[in-house]
Amino acid sequence: MKNRLEPIEAATCFIEKYFSNCQGAILAGSVVRGQATETSDLDIVIFDENLTSSYRESLIEFGWNIELFVHNLTSYRFFFESDCKAARPSMPTMVSEGKILKDTGILTEIKKEAKELLNQGPKEWSKDTIDMKRYFITDALDDLIGCQNRGEGIFVASKLGELVSEFILRSNRKWIGSSKWVVRSLVQHDKELANEFVEAFDTFYKTNDIHKIVSFIDKVLKPYGGRFFEGFSIGKTKKNSD
Repeated sequence: MKNRLEPIEAATCFIEKYFSNCQGAILAGSVVRGQATETSDLDIVIFDENLTSSYRESLIEFGWNIELFVHNLTSYRFFFESDCKAARPSMPTMVSEGKILKDTGILTEIKKEAKELLNQGPKEWSKDTIDMKRYFITDALDDLIGCQNRGEGIFVASKLGELVSEFILRSNRKWIGSSKWVVRSLVQHDKELANEFVEAFDTFYKTNDIHKIVSFIDKVLKPYGGRFFEGFSIGKTKKNSD
């Protein structure tokens, strides 16, 4: 958009206008990482001790779409913990990598908390979890292999891509992402493998050829025992014998 303020200037003006009494403010997201596009927004995290609870809001100011994440000095911890439990650490990442625009002395410790959580990585998957994920990938792959309908195949492949990217990252104790962060997270883990992943699915979407997807998934699953169907069970209980 022409004639709009630069990101830092716009974010600073926004904070001065709406949160002049806050204790801390951080600008995060693609504009900070140097990955901004024409449609990028400003992700702003606010810390205000006068708030009773946190909230999120989307609005347009100073020529920018703004995603606002507002917390008091303790409520952010719930989102730190829930994000990490889901292995998608959005809030810790924003706080850790974000640029400080205002600080009354609180952000050093909060940033330290975020970085420590990120460095720990997500909780390690158990063998049972890995086996369950292998089963779901195998089931979706079988659906794709047997699919005779192009429309259905597109969405089976989409689900399969989510499952496989999650498996690669979580089995290696790496954080996962959604949407554009599927590929970005894979690149951070293993750029060559990420390129192979993209090529396999890109080939399918362009030509309807599933062979690269099948080969890629078999490669990913091989260290963990390969495809898994026969013998999978969940929730089954045994009757007590008299």
